[in-house]
Amino acid sequence: MTRVTDKALGMKADITRREFIQGSAVAVGASLASGLVAVDANSGQTLDGSTRLVDYPPTKTGLRGAHAGAYEVAHALARDGARFSDPDVLDEHYDCVVVGAGISGLAAAHYYRQQFGAEARILLLENHDDFGGHAKRNEFHQSGQMVLSLGGTHNLEWWSFSDTVKRFMEEHGVDTVAMRDHMTFQYGRSAPNSPAMWFDRETYGEDRLLPQFNLSRKLTPEAIERIPISRVGRETLKRFYQSAPVLFSDKSETEIEALLSKMSYPDFLRQYGGLTEDAVQLFAKEEHGSWGLEMRAISATEALWEGYPGTHLFADDGWQGDSFGYPVAMWPDGNASLVRLMVARLMPHVAPDVHADNVAVASFDYSLLDKATAAVRLRLNATAVGIENTEAGVTVDYVKEGRLCRVSSQHAVLACYHSIIPHLCPTLDGAQKEALRYQVKTPMLLTNVLIRNSSALDKLGVDAISCPGRLHARLFLFRGINTGGYESSEDDDGAVSLVFWGSISPPEDADDLKSQLRGSREKMLALTFDDFEREVRTVLHGLLGPAGFDVTEDILAITVNRWPHGYSYEYMQLWDPQWEPGKAPHEIARRPFGAIAIANSDAGASAYTHVAIDEAYRAISDLEGAG
Repeated sequence: MTRVTDKALGMKADITRREFIQGSAVAVGASLASGLVAVDANSGQTLDGSTRLVDYPPTKTGLRGAHAGAYEVAHALARDGARFSDPDVLDEHYDCVVVGAGISGLAAAHYYRQQFGAEARILLLENHDDFGGHAKRNEFHQSGQMVLSLGGTHNLEWWSFSDTVKRFMEEHGVDTVAMRDHMTFQYGRSAPNSPAMWFDRETYGEDRLLPQFNLSRKLTPEAIERIPISRVGRETLKRFYQSAPVLFSDKSETEIEALLSKMSYPDFLRQYGGLTEDAVQLFAKEEHGSWGLEMRAISATEALWEGYPGTHLFADDGWQGDSFGYPVAMWPDGNASLVRLMVARLMPHVAPDVHADNVAVASFDYSLLDKATAAVRLRLNATAVGIENTEAGVTVDYVKEGRLCRVSSQHAVLACYHSIIPHLCPTLDGAQKEALRYQVKTPMLLTNVLIRNSSALDKLGVDAISCPGRLHARLFLFRGINTGGYESSEDDDGAVSLVFWGSISPPEDADDLKSQLRGSREKMLALTFDDFEREVRTVLHGLLGPAGFDVTEDILAITVNRWPHGYSYEYMQLWDPQWEPGKAPHEIARRPFGAIAIANSDAGASAYTHVAIDEAYRAISDLEGAG
């Protein structure tokens, strides 16, 4: 099948100037909600020459997440075995140094001040150019309008909150019920023809959109007949979806559970569903967005728990309804607004008078994050390379702008990935190192595409589409969240963000889960921004082009948030044993050592915001009596 040319896709479109204005610099103290700040690409000053400019990361487009400058030092340490010696010893001593300024790191700083006093001096080190970690804010400005979108951590799932997290939210003024009441966004269930599935011509021989199409719901023979796979494949799908309960009548629930928990979902579809391979592949990427995994990594039991079809083969109530009942609360920038609330509380001079009702639109002065006289300092673009216990506490070595520096502290909290900690702390015992390395992160990808308006989507009647043959598993229109002072535009003529969501399919020969995750990560890191841009333009050309969308004119900006180390590792039935309490890898990995404690969602083996907060609380508790 002939590919669409780069010229037809608009790959040569001149967006350099737009990207510079969007993301290079903003005026100190300027309200970003007021629209674009005019800058001179040559002088780096405002056009009137009156205002100093500083870097403002949320507005940067292009390749974000693991972007150039954010990971090279860590890769040199962990991959290449680089050793960093002879640091410049700074005249800086802190009560606590926190490595990582994501949700868990900032929460650890919060709890440290509660435990050890508000006067405690804290330094947060962050290897990225923005705080928040995976809670990434993507901020666009177009024609005087600010459009917010999420680049990582999405939402708050309050039914799982511990008492600790509930208090934390209260302390930061977060009302999840009110947030829920101010959102109409439903992950793509608002438009009349959503959810939908789009088949691309490179994979399936033609571009075809199937409206009101959801693999997890009972499909009619008429709907199945429109799927562009082999006739034999379609016939097996018809039999599968129309089957009555016929399986496992001779087995107990325990026996069924034991059988299906050790069988992948694709194998279940082949063996018990009778599906051909091209039919099975329709499901392959369905969990890219939620778990970042191929279906071959997920047991049949786990997939059926998630609502994928198959229970109807052995139970009369095997089909779910089609209503959206996921009780989540969201900000218009994902959980970046929660991070901003934490920063404003820890460092009020950075964002005065910021609270839950204005946090999404408030101005933050990044030039004051590392203020020398402040009790809490946040140092961006600073990658930790060594932490060592001493008689006086700890020393922390980090690299910033090519310079190796050392600071000292009474305590340290490592709110970074577990897999990097053995390299930061080589004197750890072997069992703890092994446990830390066990938790391989799941790669994730969120690409935001700012489009001129939603008219093409509205014409098709869709706002969420699955794309089984493409790099991103699905995309959705992101609007309908009105909280934190932000008002999401419902104007069909206004600019809006499309979120492309998924992971990178691992190599076919990657058999076990760890190999799949590592293979996916390597493939992700090998892709350039041009690769991602070409992909989204190809999808939008085929999907929305028939409805009048012009990829050469209607794409205003692209921000690729790639997270090679994304979701925290969660134990999976096919790959992980059942450990006795206290003996699971994450429980061994998080043990404090000397004056050093470990936080982050890795420490809870669960990729959720509330887990990151709980683990921060535990980490500070671990420091009591240490150092």
